[in-house]
Amino acid sequence: MEAAAAPEALSSGLNFVELFMQADWVVKSVMIGLVLASLWSWAIIIDKTMKLNRLNKEADGFEGTLASGRPLEDIGASLGTNPTQPFQKLLVAVTAAWRDYKGKVITPSQSDLLVGQIDRELNHVISAEADQIEDGLSILAVIATASPFIGLFGTVWGIMNAFGAIAAQGDTNLATVAPAISEALFATAMGLAAAIPAYIGYNLFSAKTGRFVGRMEGFADELMVSVTRRLADKLGSLK
Repeated sequence: MEAAAAPEALSSGLNFVELFMQADWVVKSVMIGLVLASLWSWAIIIDKTMKLNRLNKEADGFEGTLASGRPLEDIGASLGTNPTQPFQKLLVAVTAAWRDYKGKVITPSQSDLLVGQIDRELNHVISAEADQIEDGLSILAVIATASPFIGLFGTVWGIMNAFGAIAAQGDTNLATVAPAISEALFATAMGLAAAIPAYIGYNLFSAKTGRFVGRMEGFADELMVSVTRRLADKLGSLK
């Protein structure tokens, strides 16, 4: 009979709902906060996964369009003035600036001004897109850093309750302190459960974001090379 009762007691001890309901309001608040933090981090992880996959697919498709051999001015004109994709925005920024000088005589000073203007606009587009992609990563960093300590706070509070129960009842029997200790350890487990995915997600998406930003910078460099070559041809024809 005792052997049969042990699994039943263990099962009851691992009932997370009971652990939550038996906890005091401080430990309950910690648990609720950690659950909300975990849900928030998972929402960011799912959103970043979908967004980065979409951005890379769009970039691949647009690079295929550029490889078709169509003039950059025609592709830029077909995109309109408010494209939605990062690579499209970079091309439109260049073609719009170049359009103002197309067919005109350009002096060396005007050439320098045009190069500086295009460089600033490209940097602005890259910076704005990078900020949008990185949005939410700081939240993952905070959750990854703070959750273990919040869970530890719940653990310490639960252990304090356990010692309080010992002092009130004058009984050191394990059954007296087991519920409070279980609640305390459960808070620690929840803190780790919230922190680990957030930590992995932050590092993973930081690397992926850096690679995509580097990809945009590489495309911007190619556009600048194209512009400087055309300007060199124009200036050479004036000599």
